[in-house]
Amino acid sequence: MSDAAPVADQIQALRKTIEHHNELYYNQDAPEISDLEYDELMRRLIQLETEYPEYLTPDSPSQRVGGQPLAGFESVRHRVPLLSLANAYSPEELRAFDERVKKALGEAETLRYVAELKIDGLTVALTYQDGQLLRAATRGDGEVGEDVTANVRTIRSIPLRLPKRPLTLGARGEIYIRKADFEALNAGRDPEERFANPRNAAAGSLRQLNPQVTAGRPLDAFFYDILYVESEAPKSQWDGFGLLRECGLTTNPAAKLCADIEEVIDFCRYWEEHRTELPYEIDGIVVKVNSLTDQARLGSTAKAPRSKIAFKFPAEQVETRVLQIAVNVGRTGAVTPLAFLEPVRVAGSTVSRATLHNEDNVRDKDIRVGDRVIIQKAGDVIPEIVRSLPEKRDGSERIFEMPKSCPECGAGLYRESGEAVVRCINSACPAHLREGIIHFASRDAMDIQGLGEAIVIQLIAAGLVRDVADLYRLQVEDLVGLERFGAKSAQNLIEAITASKQNQLSRLIFALGIRHVGEGAARELAAHFGTLENLGQADEAELTAIPMIGPKIAASVVKYFQETHNRELVAKLTALGLNTVEAGQEQETAQVLAGKTVVVTGTLETFSRSEIEELIRKQGGKAAGSVSKNTALLVVGKDPGSKYQKARELGIPILDEAGFKQVLAGAAELPSANPPEHG
Repeated sequence: MSDAAPVADQIQALRKTIEHHNELYYNQDAPEISDLEYDELMRRLIQLETEYPEYLTPDSPSQRVGGQPLAGFESVRHRVPLLSLANAYSPEELRAFDERVKKALGEAETLRYVAELKIDGLTVALTYQDGQLLRAATRGDGEVGEDVTANVRTIRSIPLRLPKRPLTLGARGEIYIRKADFEALNAGRDPEERFANPRNAAAGSLRQLNPQVTAGRPLDAFFYDILYVESEAPKSQWDGFGLLRECGLTTNPAAKLCADIEEVIDFCRYWEEHRTELPYEIDGIVVKVNSLTDQARLGSTAKAPRSKIAFKFPAEQVETRVLQIAVNVGRTGAVTPLAFLEPVRVAGSTVSRATLHNEDNVRDKDIRVGDRVIIQKAGDVIPEIVRSLPEKRDGSERIFEMPKSCPECGAGLYRESGEAVVRCINSACPAHLREGIIHFASRDAMDIQGLGEAIVIQLIAAGLVRDVADLYRLQVEDLVGLERFGAKSAQNLIEAITASKQNQLSRLIFALGIRHVGEGAARELAAHFGTLENLGQADEAELTAIPMIGPKIAASVVKYFQETHNRELVAKLTALGLNTVEAGQEQETAQVLAGKTVVVTGTLETFSRSEIEELIRKQGGKAAGSVSKNTALLVVGKDPGSKYQKARELGIPILDEAGFKQVLAGAAELPSANPPEHG
């Protein structure tokens, strides 16, 4: 033991020295020693920890070099959903956002905002427990991400142990690669293996199954949101930056606390002009209400917080030429013209084709085969043709004619009154099958790893798949021998397909490809109906009673389940063991508001109206807009309206916000009815 004590001291001293130099190098850009000297310190630490493994701990700097390769990434459900942001593209839209926020808060005065650079990287959520980095997860769909802890441990600017309290912390940030590091990384790769842009490089590096590969990539991170904290939470977004820095997490130094929306607009204009001078890529500015109390009051929609918005810079525009225009048949039968272009670099990647949306768009913009055109990426993501350049025509250009029949099956095309889209309505069209399966397996739907377009086409051609249910009947021996498949790759795909059976019901609803039903609507439908069977039996009146579901979605859902082949498909998927029940439905009998109609009036402190209505539904209740004799409870906030007096007259039980929280938590029972008041 007497010999071991000095070893423990040596190890601890080396760790402190290495972390000190990490801080100087990564966070202060002021290194004091050479790379060679740093490597020697690390080599000595690893040597001692290898000889004395009893002193090896998860927060040691040596654990950043990467461990054994992983078989795959585990799914992680986020404790706090990582929502996306709504976008603004002009100062006018920022001012409109400011007006919406002030109106919702009942504020006539100016509001303070925090403006931050929107780093073009990959979102990550960190969880610290007992002061140590417990987990790191990608954003995924906002509710469920991938566990990338082993890889994040290799990023030296991220602390493995918090230098001070709080011991429990959740933080959201962005993993990125600097421009110079990106160029150096690409220079060392074969041309066909080079990354398209720094964001793709960061994402590809973080999602490596071998952490040692990640350890060799120049990843860095900025953090900007506290998701939860053990100690007293900061009161503002700006104060949150201070807490993040105290915890050793890097924040972006360019962030600014703005006195009003006009100062935000000035900030956006400055960085729109100067963004190329930054050492990393940004794709806009994130604007947040500074007060965290106000953020909580504003709440969020199904996809985005109402207190935040992303200002997107005008898209970069580039000239190129249209080589050909073809049509593509989608999963709903939509026949979409597609322009094939001379490859050109736009917003960080090479673009060789762009959607033309529909026949009317082609005609209105007068886009012809052979035309010189201006293209951009909508939202810096989706390539689109802005306009043609008729002044550059030489007479060789050809006018595009939309086909009269489906290029996939030969059936006639149909255009509904009032719609711009032309459709193939032949349900047996091979394009419907192909595109439907591709959508079903896609990341936002069932997220079946390894089942991309090429494999789907191959499975259909081999006669192995005639609908999505056939995917779940596939065996390893069906795949072995097909092109691209050996025993291992076949086993991996079967395991990925099998794992998808346990996905949330909302993913399955979205994956079915019901027209007009996006991810947000799918989540609402799953939460409201609880099972796929209940959804299939719903009528339009039941559907439109759900806040997010309008007449178009309701009609589409009813029509989907009225069709025999769709009902048969759902029955097959259920029989094959796919999850068709929303999580928590098995405890439905324990829901404290089961069968109760609840009305809310006045302004609540901690919930927006949509949030409390969602809580009511999740507890089995119905959120109603008016008080009647059937109302089981009235929840009263600040400045209640006439509903309060009517509830008293009818003897309806009344609770304030605090009392309602106690009921939801199971700490109190629902109150019984009061005697009616008589005037």
